[in-house]
Amino acid sequence: MKPARSPVKLWLTAVVVLALIAAAVVAGLIPRRRQETQLGAVTQELAIPTVTVVSPKPGQPASGLPLPAEIKPRVEAPIYARASGYLKRRLVDIGAHVEAGQLLSEIDTPELDQEIERARGQLAQAEAALGLAKITAARWAELLKTASVSEQDNAEKQADFKLKTAAAESAGAEVHRLEKLKSFARITAPFTGTITARNIDVGDLIVAGAAKELFHLAQTRKLRVFVQVPQAMARSIRIGQTASLTVPELPGRAFTPKVVRTAGVMASDSRTLLVELELDNPKEEIIAGGYAQVRFTEAKMEAALTLPASTILFRAEGPQVGIVQPDGKVELRTVKLGRDFGQTIEILAGVSPSDRVIVNPSDSLATGTAVSVAQADKKEKNQ
Repeated sequence: MKPARSPVKLWLTAVVVLALIAAAVVAGLIPRRRQETQLGAVTQELAIPTVTVVSPKPGQPASGLPLPAEIKPRVEAPIYARASGYLKRRLVDIGAHVEAGQLLSEIDTPELDQEIERARGQLAQAEAALGLAKITAARWAELLKTASVSEQDNAEKQADFKLKTAAAESAGAEVHRLEKLKSFARITAPFTGTITARNIDVGDLIVAGAAKELFHLAQTRKLRVFVQVPQAMARSIRIGQTASLTVPELPGRAFTPKVVRTAGVMASDSRTLLVELELDNPKEEIIAGGYAQVRFTEAKMEAALTLPASTILFRAEGPQVGIVQPDGKVELRTVKLGRDFGQTIEILAGVSPSDRVIVNPSDSLATGTAVSVAQADKKEKNQ
């Protein structure tokens, strides 16, 4: 017979077996727990969307943009007839440079000449009647002192003298009017300039007050330039500042007109300010009536920020962008849009150059959403 094991040995054996079993259990649970932790981290990371961000960049300043402009003569005027008749002489043609007061043409006015002769005859009659009335009034005034005539008769003679005086003055005014009208038979230049149109020739019937223009005179050695300035840069326009003007037919040439006045109000249909500039054109290189481009180089304007069009969310609250905060949370911010350049849009308010704006945001994007920024885009931003 084998001797029976002592209780102490049995107890030690049981403890060792239990320890081995516990060690095996612990050795099996640790890797599983580690895998569960790693799986949870990966799952949480995949649950946070990755986004691409850009920062707002300054756009092109409006002061550097070329604006379409219209060139006009500094002074221009159509010349019409004030006296009727037939054209007797024509002394100038289109393209002729004329001085102020220079004779352009003469009109033969036979009917007006007859009217002047008749008016002068009526003036002579009125002056003769006035002389007789003056003598009579003076004589009757003397007779009244001796009571040789009644006061009534004297009053009539004095009134007749005043009537003849008024008639003589009226006849004289009519002669003066017709002589003044006769002076318009000589068509003269009202100012120094160039004849740009001539619509008459010798022998033509000229009718005073008709819509037919005889000549068109323009002063082209000084030009006026009209520009419609957008509202965004209207406040930067000042009287006296210069600009840069270019015309297509003179490539490589730039001229410097000066701002002389503005309309003072914005046009309601285009929201632009009409600005007038003045330009010296001594050699008449620039042809009036043409098209030009003007840049207001002295206009001090801060360029507005721009963002890609793909960053804008259009919602009921208005246009919004998603901005990634330093803690990785999204903030939806309402912005004010400016000019649309196609791929980019001008942002007038709502963002700053340091903001990180999400590109192609999802329609479900909401404030407080956690996102991660793509590393590639961070490198691009730093570049």
